[in-house]
Amino acid sequence: MLVDLSAEVLSNTRLAPDYNVVAFAAPSIAQAARPGQFVMIRTSPGLDPLLRRPFSIFEHLRDADGRLVGFSILNKRVGAGTSKLYDVRPGDRLSVLGPLGRAFEPVHPPHEAWMVAGGVGLAPFASLAEALARRGTTMTLFYGGRRAADIYCEDLFERLGVRLVVTTEDGSRGEPGRVTGPLKRALAERQRPTTIYACGPTPMMRAVADLGAEAGVPVFVSLEPVMGCGMGGCYSCVVPVRQDGGPSHLVRGCLDGPVFDASALDWARLEGVGH
Repeated sequence: MLVDLSAEVLSNTRLAPDYNVVAFAAPSIAQAARPGQFVMIRTSPGLDPLLRRPFSIFEHLRDADGRLVGFSILNKRVGAGTSKLYDVRPGDRLSVLGPLGRAFEPVHPPHEAWMVAGGVGLAPFASLAEALARRGTTMTLFYGGRRAADIYCEDLFERLGVRLVVTTEDGSRGEPGRVTGPLKRALAERQRPTTIYACGPTPMMRAVADLGAEAGVPVFVSLEPVMGCGMGGCYSCVVPVRQDGGPSHLVRGCLDGPVFDASALDWARLEGVGH
């Protein structure tokens, strides 16, 4: 069920000078949302900026009795809209449209679920980890950043029973290097059927897709295309996909994604269309 409402900001937790988590009171959206779906947020009451911004649903928020009361988003301040979200205060109200898009399908035991996140690509995985935990699925999060200051919310995943494998490119936290290093070793050593979920920079997701294909492991990625409307009207979020091995064609990421089977994507063309 798609909902468009004026949602109250419950909290704004600043993680770093450019990262924060904003919680919204929106039980109707939280009840309908599945892991990997997103919302479109008008980041100020006025017309500046004019367009809404897309954000993956990060957490499903519950009250003391376990009832769904809202959701949160993970925000990185990079432009006008995200800067306004960085500065919101509890009690502010913003227009929120959602949930939108194609979701992840959480696997059940005996399958394991491996999540691979680069930077703000962590955003769709808190809700996915919660859904996997309810199923009793064994989970691992391969989480990479450029430096220690880019690694957030580890305690949230640990509380859900997720095993964390952290890497930083400068070696300041966890294993030095890129997140695909420990992922490649784990694929070579795995003992159980596994599904991989990935989100982050396009080159990282492409590398994860290649590793999964080599190991015969399914990979599903959450893409982050530019979106103007989130409902398929503006065609700003096109994604190249293949069917039956033929030439790729463009689909709308907001309707056919943001979650895609990595094996269906034309990665070479994808890296050339602005994602």
